[in-house]
Amino acid sequence: MISKPERNKLRKKRHLRIRNRISGTAECPRLSVFRSNTNIYAQLIDDVAGVTLVSASSQDEEVKSNGTKVEQAASVGKLVAERATAAGHKTVVFDRGGYVYHGRVQALAEAARENGLEF
Repeated sequence: MISKPERNKLRKKRHLRIRNRISGTAECPRLSVFRSNTNIYAQLIDDVAGVTLVSASSQDEEVKSNGTKVEQAASVGKLVAERATAAGHKTVVFDRGGYVYHGRVQALAEAARENGLEF
């Protein structure tokens, strides 16, 4: 079994490999996901300018008390999609952050797709 520090080190290596191929622009920003043990965070990032355009997390008041972690992740996906469309962003590039596309990451991505983001 791999220890937690080693597992995070491997995840960071995967994330760097992904980031070498994925980059966000003002027209098509990067939807970046970070998952901690208790919370999940999503940001739309313009890598050319180096700015965060839109963000949402499970610590936002709209999401904070929504059941399980997977349900909270789906709420974060919905919230980030609503904020992105309000800011005029329709298409994004999905950056799963080195995490497996399963569980909370998948719930966030599917909820974002259902609420108007295209990736």
